[in-house]
Amino acid sequence: MNKKDVHISDQDLLLAADGELSDRRAIEIRSHLTACCSCRTRMQDIDCAITDFVRVRAKMVPKLPPAEAPRALLKLRLAELATSQHPNLWHRIKQASYERQRLFALACAGAVVILIGAMMFRSGTPVNERVTGFEARATPDPNLTPGVTLTATRSDVCSAGVTETIPQIPRQVAWQVFAAYGIREPKPNAYELDYLISPSLGGADNIRNFWPQPYGGTVWNAHIKDALEDYLHRMVCEGKVDLATAQYDIASDWISAYKKYFQTAKPLPEHASFLKDQPWG
Repeated sequence: MNKKDVHISDQDLLLAADGELSDRRAIEIRSHLTACCSCRTRMQDIDCAITDFVRVRAKMVPKLPPAEAPRALLKLRLAELATSQHPNLWHRIKQASYERQRLFALACAGAVVILIGAMMFRSGTPVNERVTGFEARATPDPNLTPGVTLTATRSDVCSAGVTETIPQIPRQVAWQVFAAYGIREPKPNAYELDYLISPSLGGADNIRNFWPQPYGGTVWNAHIKDALEDYLHRMVCEGKVDLATAQYDIASDWISAYKKYFQTAKPLPEHASFLKDQPWG
């Protein structure tokens, strides 16, 4: 097969749009786009969708903070679309304008959410009071943090040193997560920027697996979830709980999982100060 007949994947086009590819790969894609009308059109659709989103947001709410986080979330949705159960979606759309209009509608929907946030931002209520609802949340927003796993086995997660090598979330990504949850001024040591599915249970280093879990505002806090993560890891490695079951339970409702595995209706006193991961800040 001629190399020019092999189309660029949607994922690579998304990475190229944001300049996240290596120099060599970026050059290869630019060369391919010069010769391939199909990939060039798809690339233009991606660029236009992101541009339209930012433009609509700027027109509707000109005084909002920068759009890095909303843009990152839009890119994330596009990336998920590219790797969804419809891998040939781009090729089935005969007219590029149709896809652009559909993505533009998504951008407008996102702008409506931002507009609601702007109304809160412009109100006289102090920032820390406005985000109390988020700070007191014991569970993540499933639309923002559904949980993402790696392809891992029990042997992988039970290897020596796994629980001691939790990756640090880059600060740029951390700020995007806080922004997505409406937290503009995170207080130092008030949160654990948590993995919903811990790496010790095969959780992925992915923005859709991160959320700012508070240490205060609720008894079901970061200390309690850390205790559950530690316990589930031991249960999996002892062969008492299947890895997939542990991942599902902690991602779908970690509080119910805690009650199930510790057989209690409320957090155990000995877990109130349990600390496994480093606080934010």
